[in-house]
Amino acid sequence: MPLPHTARALRALTAVLSAATLLAPLTSCSSHPAREDASSSTGTGGASPSASSPERLGVTVLDTAPLPPDTFTQGLEVDPDGNVLIGTGLKGKSRLLRLEPGTQTPQEETALESSFFGEGITQTDAGIWQLTWKSGTAFLRDPETFQELDRATYDGEGWGLCNAGSELIMSDGSATLRHLDPVTFEELGPRTEVTLDGSPVDNLNELECVDGAVYANVWMSEDILRIDPESGVVTAVIDTANLNHVPSTDPNAVLNGIARIPGTDEFWITGKLWDELYRVRFE
Repeated sequence: MPLPHTARALRALTAVLSAATLLAPLTSCSSHPAREDASSSTGTGGASPSASSPERLGVTVLDTAPLPPDTFTQGLEVDPDGNVLIGTGLKGKSRLLRLEPGTQTPQEETALESSFFGEGITQTDAGIWQLTWKSGTAFLRDPETFQELDRATYDGEGWGLCNAGSELIMSDGSATLRHLDPVTFEELGPRTEVTLDGSPVDNLNELECVDGAVYANVWMSEDILRIDPESGVVTAVIDTANLNHVPSTDPNAVLNGIARIPGTDEFWITGKLWDELYRVRFE
């Protein structure tokens, strides 16, 4: 209920005196602005992710494996048997294939209809979802035979896709992440804007969900971002420049493809039209 008039006056006087007491020590610390204090609170009980600078990591290359020639990698996963699943792009050349690392002959392969430009892939209990770029169509495939089980539609473009357990997370080339139902592919609730040091990061591309975080390629960049999918804050920037990959004359041959190797802290990474997979650790 509302406070009586006298009680309100006493409370207001108390608040003024308390504020004066608190301001005295603050004015004596003008050489340490509040913004600097907040940025230094990085412990587990300290500042929120938005107030912290992202970690700066690199890659340690542990091994490499060949890829079939002209593999336009758009999506990369590792199946439960340790094989690599690759979704490729380009109209008339888009496909889904399974490779044992170290080999170049697919164990399984299926082609998309020539009107579709393939994009990101992810594995779910229902099967393997594969996006298309501008067709607004996602394919659900049997994880063993790659036979088409279902199709779903979505608005806008499809770029990257990963499985976060209770939901799928999808990129569309913008600075936002979509949250999708893993069975129906319906969009769940609001989208998340991804920010680095407070600024939006667009061109989010291939994705990998790992232990509550999302790893994302950024189109035309050598950096991989680690993102908090709830807040959208970039918590780490991973520089892959020391891969020493021989550059291609094709401007489309950019870094694209992240797949965590189950049971390890290691990843396979690659790029569009790259001839090798790189087994790496982020550190």
